[in-house]
Amino acid sequence: QLQASGGGMVETGGSLRLSCAASGRTITSYDMGWFRQAPGKEREFVAAIRRTETGGRTYYPNSVRGRFTISRDGAKNTVLLQINSLKPEDTAVYYCAAGERLILSSLSDAKRYAYWGQGTLVTVSS
Repeated sequence: QLQASGGGMVETGGSLRLSCAASGRTITSYDMGWFRQAPGKEREFVAAIRRTETGGRTYYPNSVRGRFTISRDGAKNTVLLQINSLKPEDTAVYYCAAGERLILSSLSDAKRYAYWGQGTLVTVSS
């Protein structure tokens, strides 16, 4: 089970840190991703961190690189998403997801992730 939290309403330029707590599974064994979905839009990939056995590298689309940082706290079995310099277009429900042994090209594909959290809403006011 994945439980996302940390969303809220912030002003443009602000920051948020989202958390995804896992229970029943060890997140270091999974490829972990964050996605977001704005009203009327498709779910969009924003960050991924690979399972530890493959090196734990991080990946971002160009649209968020430099502002979003994904990390993992193994001791707390939690994945974090730090979002800086928030923009109104970042407004969305953010979801964390866990995938099993994903290949590199699948990290941005929501359909490849087997487990999903319930989502946490981020609203950025202009």
